[in-house]
Amino acid sequence: MDEFYKELSRYGTAEADQPLSKMTTLRIGGKAKYVIYPENEVSLDSVLRLCEKSGVPYKVIGKGSDLLCSDDPYDGVVIRLDRHFHHFYFDENVCTVQAGCSIIALAVQAMKNGLSGLEFASGIPGTVGGAIFMNAGAYKSSMAEILDEVQVLRDGKVEWMKADECEFGYRCSIFQKHPDWSIVGARMTLKPKDPKEISTLMEDRRNRRMASQPLDYPSCGSVFRNPEGMNAWQLIDGIGYRGKRCGDAMVSDKHCNFILNMGTATAEDYLKLCHEIQDKVEEKYQVRLHMEMEMFNWKQTV
Repeated sequence: MDEFYKELSRYGTAEADQPLSKMTTLRIGGKAKYVIYPENEVSLDSVLRLCEKSGVPYKVIGKGSDLLCSDDPYDGVVIRLDRHFHHFYFDENVCTVQAGCSIIALAVQAMKNGLSGLEFASGIPGTVGGAIFMNAGAYKSSMAEILDEVQVLRDGKVEWMKADECEFGYRCSIFQKHPDWSIVGARMTLKPKDPKEISTLMEDRRNRRMASQPLDYPSCGSVFRNPEGMNAWQLIDGIGYRGKRCGDAMVSDKHCNFILNMGTATAEDYLKLCHEIQDKVEEKYQVRLHMEMEMFNWKQTV
C-alpha cells in the first residue's frame, strides 16, 4: 500500500484500482487508481488539499450519469459524494440540499411535501451536484429556473454563489469552466401545490419515459443537444442510424438520441459511433450535433 493511499484513507473510506465502469450509468471506463468517499466538507477540503500538495489529479463525481470515461487507467483520485453528501432540508417552500443527493429522491420528497418545481427531474438518474453542473433539464424546465444559490468549495473556502452568477445556459454552467471548484450544496425555491397533482404529473411522465426511452441497457441519457428549432433524435433517424451498431455500442431503436452499452462496449466504440453520427448529420443537414455528456480522462482531443 503506497504512502499517498495511507494519507488519503485518513479522510474517508478509500479504495484502490476501481473500474470507472462501475461508477457510471454507461458502464464504461478504465480503472481509477484511487477512490474516496469524504463524509463532510472538512474531509472533502482535506482530500483536495492533499491532492494539490501531492500533485495528484482528482475528479469529483456523484452517480456518473453524464460521463463518458475513456478506457485508459486514471492515475488520480475519484472523489464520490453520493454516499454521504445526500442530506436535504425543507423550510416551508425553500429546500437546502447537499450535492450528492439523488435528484429523483429529492423530487419525490418535494412532492410529498406539496412542493412543485422538481417534477422535470423525477426521471434524471443523477445527483443534485451533477444536475447543477450540467444545468440538467427536461420538459422545457431546468435547474437554473429553481435555484437560488449554489454552495461551492473553491480556493479553500465554502461559499454561496447566487444563481445568476453561475452562467447557466442550455446544458452548461460556469462550473464546467472551473474543474477546481466543487459543488457541495444548493438552495432552491419551490412552489406549493397539491401533492396529488404533482404525483399525477410525475407518474404520467414516468409512463411516457417507459414508453419512449430505452431503460433496459446502460446509457447516459440523451447523447446530443438539440440544435435550435430541431430535435437531435429526428436528425439521427434521418441519416438511417436507428439501431446502428459499433461493437457493443448501439443507437437505440426506441429513441435515436440514446446510445446504449449492449454488454461490453468500449469508450472507443462509443465515441466512434458518436463521431459517425456527427459527420453524417452535418453532411446531410449542415448541422453539427454537440454531445451533452462530459468527456473524462481522454488523453487526446475528442
